[in-house]
Amino acid sequence: MQDRGTFISPFLRQRCLAAAAPAGKAKLTHPGKAILAGGLAGGIEICITFPTEYVKTQLQLDEKANPPKYRGIGDCVKQTVQGHGVKGLYRGLSSLVYGSIPKSAVRFGVFEFLSNRARDESGRLDSTKGLLCGLGAGVMEAVLVVCPMETVKVKFIHDQTSANPKYKGFFHGVREIIRAQGIKGTYQGLTATVLKQGSNQAIRFYVMTSLKNWYKGDDNNKAINPLMTGVFGAIAGAASVFGNTPLDVIKTRMQGLEAHKYKSTLDCALKIMKYEGLAAFYKGTVPRLGRVCLDVAIVFIIYEEVVKVLNTVWKTD
Repeated sequence: MQDRGTFISPFLRQRCLAAAAPAGKAKLTHPGKAILAGGLAGGIEICITFPTEYVKTQLQLDEKANPPKYRGIGDCVKQTVQGHGVKGLYRGLSSLVYGSIPKSAVRFGVFEFLSNRARDESGRLDSTKGLLCGLGAGVMEAVLVVCPMETVKVKFIHDQTSANPKYKGFFHGVREIIRAQGIKGTYQGLTATVLKQGSNQAIRFYVMTSLKNWYKGDDNNKAINPLMTGVFGAIAGAASVFGNTPLDVIKTRMQGLEAHKYKSTLDCALKIMKYEGLAAFYKGTVPRLGRVCLDVAIVFIIYEEVVKVLNTVWKTD
């Protein structure tokens, strides 16, 4: 009996030690992989979701100060298709495609670069550090990519509402904007854009980091299936919409063809409040909510899956 106990005891001790041992260190994503995966994810996502972005922007530019052109989301889609065909819903797509690839590449590249240095010894990233890394990524993408590209996009879409559209394409539009206003013409609303993108990514990466930590528990290397990644992404997207739609409205106004009406980001906010009321800051929330939830879900799914593929063909450890 004693021999049997002697045999079982070391076995049980080994099992207990294995159970008590900490999970392996989480694998870090090389910034280079993040840049490639992020760029690919951004390009695919915008081609899928652009029509909702178009409708959102049209509704925000349809100011109450003038007689409203659209009675809602459905009416905006109906008038656009009647006047320009289905392709009218994709007006300005080229500027966003050119912008979405480097935007997502910068976002994920900077986030992984910062988060790799913010993780603890086990490779775990806590929610607060996730928020700060997301903030840094958002600010960088705003300055390097988003502000000039969004300015061009909004001018393209707003240009369509005029009787005689003057922009014939992406490069023609950029050339005309720079010729008329200089390089600063592509950097209208920079402050609002930095605030919007910084808060956007801070909220999204905070939520994603929190949900991933909750799902993985003590196992830092626990795999997350694409469906769950999509759900987490949609939740993060919804949180960012409710958190910073007012900044998105201000940014859109500051980048439109009538941006000259506003002296600064603060002046724009004050005039919207004075002439249109608080509700105007949430104009376009519904179409933006649908687009952003789908947007963030798609981007994170594609990003995570591409990184998995890159890990098999590009060894960086």
